[in-house]
Amino acid sequence: MAVNKTIGLVVPFAEDRVPNEGPIMYPHMTFVAHGTGVGSLTPDGYDQAFYKIVPAAEDLAKRGVDAIMVIGTSLTFYRGPEFNDYLIREIHKRTGLPTSTMSTAIVDGLREVGAERLAVATAYTKVVNDKLKDLLTYHGFDVRSLESFGITEFGGGAGRKSEAEIIELAIKAQEEAPDADAILISCGGLRTLNVAKPLEERCGLPVVSSTPAAFWAAMRLIGESGQLSGYGRLLEQARVPEIVG
Repeated sequence: MAVNKTIGLVVPFAEDRVPNEGPIMYPHMTFVAHGTGVGSLTPDGYDQAFYKIVPAAEDLAKRGVDAIMVIGTSLTFYRGPEFNDYLIREIHKRTGLPTSTMSTAIVDGLREVGAERLAVATAYTKVVNDKLKDLLTYHGFDVRSLESFGITEFGGGAGRKSEAEIIELAIKAQEEAPDADAILISCGGLRTLNVAKPLEERCGLPVVSSTPAAFWAAMRLIGESGQLSGYGRLLEQARVPEIVG
């Protein structure tokens, strides 16, 4: 168990708010946040926060954090997978700290459960979904189906979707891709912590979703496994990473 470790979160909110899932999943950890203020789930909305990401990470480093996770899946993939890679490199270069993003976390999570063919459920509209497909294809995944809520509103739109609605959308995606070997639910605003377990029991496939994957990956940045029971296969089978940083 990590002792006296602090994880810095660059968050898409206007305020410096830690997503609720982090303290629920890992109550022994200290999380601190720096907000960037995404305006909407659109390229224009992400642009409002884009130039604040690296300065936010630098501020967190000055506050003595031990690692940095950039929260916001679409915020980190909307300029393409190469930009996501650049963002991690740049933050690490500026801060010297282990760094990852929510986009990289879902990729790592999918690899951890052995996924290749994906049934995908998202909160986004087509322009953002297309960028997500680019990210997944870039990393070698085959997107067999994609279902979406079509939300552009940031802050409340995705958060108002119930667990039942999220499960229903994911099941629809899985039914359209009977040969899929994993389900991905993308959007940090969707409340998915308690979705993976019942969805896995229903569909028989591992489920990876944005926010749980991000906090799992953040724990791995500081050398922890992120292992938790009761929240689905990824967290239950988690093991200590071989390489940190």
